[in-house]
Amino acid sequence: MMKMTVVLSPSILAADFSCLADDVKRLEQSGIKDLHLDVMDGHFVSNITFGIDLIKHLRPKTKMNFDAHLMVTNPDVLLNGLKEAGVNSVTVHVEACKHLYHTVETINKLGMQGGVVLNPSTNFESLKYMAEDNIIKKVLVMSVEPGFGGQAYLPMSTKKIKDLANWRDENNYNFIIQVDGGINLNNIQTVVDAGATDIVIGSSIFKHRELEKNVADFKKLLSL
Repeated sequence: MMKMTVVLSPSILAADFSCLADDVKRLEQSGIKDLHLDVMDGHFVSNITFGIDLIKHLRPKTKMNFDAHLMVTNPDVLLNGLKEAGVNSVTVHVEACKHLYHTVETINKLGMQGGVVLNPSTNFESLKYMAEDNIIKKVLVMSVEPGFGGQAYLPMSTKKIKDLANWRDENNYNFIIQVDGGINLNNIQTVVDAGATDIVIGSSIFKHRELEKNVADFKKLLSL
């Protein structure tokens, strides 16, 4: 079984974009090392967020790792731009990639870490041969339907995370499990106990603009 430190990855989807640079600095000063970037195109999902230009302008403001989650119809056209913008890791949806192996392999060849996103109804066994080749560095389990923040955690996600972790460990695959959607102080321990080590948190980090307190509450709960 893989033993890894739990990582908190705040999603700027829940941030106040009028003061985004300041919020990023506040997160970094609170000890956060990974920032989750939800890129949506209004086509793969109905919402539109931001693109490469915003990431490029945000990059000089922090030393945090940039983790881009692409909720877009054609992720391949963004990969070179994301690399140039300073992104460290990229996850793509199974349903968005015509040639999933090639897309993830390209991400890795560009020097970023490639990962795959599983929607609530998407099974993970289809990743078997990619996992055997060790090109998947991360599997992101969506615990809500993709596209909007502030949704409630889907209870079935807990078993899915457990099953994924067991499948990985039984086969000696080498990827981390990330989870995104509806994570709060009441359910994060359940998610971690199930096997996730990279926890994306949006609304519960940015609520009431009390970023430092909210980060500290999660760290205290998880003894980080």
